[in-house]
Amino acid sequence: MQINKTLNGDALTIAITGRIDTLTAPQLDSEIQGKLDGVKSLVIDLKNVEYISSAGLRIFLAAQKVMNKQGSMVVKNASSAIKEIFEVTGFCDILTIA
Repeated sequence: MQINKTLNGDALTIAITGRIDTLTAPQLDSEIQGKLDGVKSLVIDLKNVEYISSAGLRIFLAAQKVMNKQGSMVVKNASSAIKEIFEVTGFCDILTIA
């Protein structure tokens, strides 16, 4: 998994490439948690993500809880397979998916 972060003022975009699973989720968690101080807009770009496990969903949920207090979070460019995972798990009701 590769993670590219772009901070523009108080807007943070995180572009992920690869799989978000039990092995890679801790890396993503450490890249997100603690790095949201002062961020008012968080965009997570999943254009190049082919799979997300429950471990990855947990990280998105934690990030959403933080951003609910300080701004907004949008998940964008999810494939139809990833969107289906969000729908089946109910995350489409928790996350803003563009």
